[in-house]
Amino acid sequence: MEHEHTQVTGKRFFFVTVLNILITIAEFFGGFISGSLGLLSDAVHNLEDSLSIFISYIANVIGRKHNDAAKTFGYKRAEILAAFVNSSILIVITILMIIESIRRFRTPQHINGTLMMVVSVIGLAANFISMIALWSSSKDNLNIKATFLHMLSDTLSSVGVFIASIFVTLFQWYWVDPLITMIIAIWLSKEAYDVVKESVNILMEASPNIDLNAVKAAVLTVPDVVGIHHIHDWMIDGNYIIFDAHINVNKNCNMEELEKIYREVEKILKEQFHVSHVTLQAECTRGLKEPLIF
Repeated sequence: MEHEHTQVTGKRFFFVTVLNILITIAEFFGGFISGSLGLLSDAVHNLEDSLSIFISYIANVIGRKHNDAAKTFGYKRAEILAAFVNSSILIVITILMIIESIRRFRTPQHINGTLMMVVSVIGLAANFISMIALWSSSKDNLNIKATFLHMLSDTLSSVGVFIASIFVTLFQWYWVDPLITMIIAIWLSKEAYDVVKESVNILMEASPNIDLNAVKAAVLTVPDVVGIHHIHDWMIDGNYIIFDAHINVNKNCNMEELEKIYREVEKILKEQFHVSHVTLQAECTRGLKEPLIF
């Protein structure tokens, strides 16, 4: 099943890459001929997208490799690295788009609105198809989400270029072209920043969004558990949470009872807090008065 999913994902990545290359060629020619900054910035964006899609696909393949002696937690973070790289590149591109938009405000250029409109419609259709192709897989995978964000940004950019082409064609308002470009760039930079922030948190092994006081209260409902401390929790990727803690138990617990306690605590952590991997160390009085995080 996993191999089949990888093949399907690979086909979608390949399809979206080819489609983006064709869009890029069309928009470069259309942008140069019409004089539209929106089309040129969209073309540059699509060119970078083709590279980001390739990076995402390679990371997706690596991330599905099984655990081994070299990587006991597996290769899942390859996709987090890809998400970080792709989103960082997107931020750089949006900054360049804003700078060029400001320059165009100062020195407006003549634009062929009709050609701009035709090319933007072609780009919009192709970008929308690419976005739909990756949409279903973007919900639970930060790497594919970053690539999907690129596709979404391309789609919105094409919408913006199309709207600008209407004003250019009807009223010769050439300033609308850089204005639309700037608005889209600002919005995209915010979305890309969110992905960068999330990927950095995972790479820095920041704690997932779990209320540790709620964890403590839930764990203490297990019979014979009287304390919990020395908690560490982190994420391997956007979904895989690891939890490590010391628990204090009654002195009279034997090994069979201790194993039962482990199973009950693990069940609580997985069902209530969506923890994927649990490691517990049992103690009697040692650390009983230590804080949750040590």
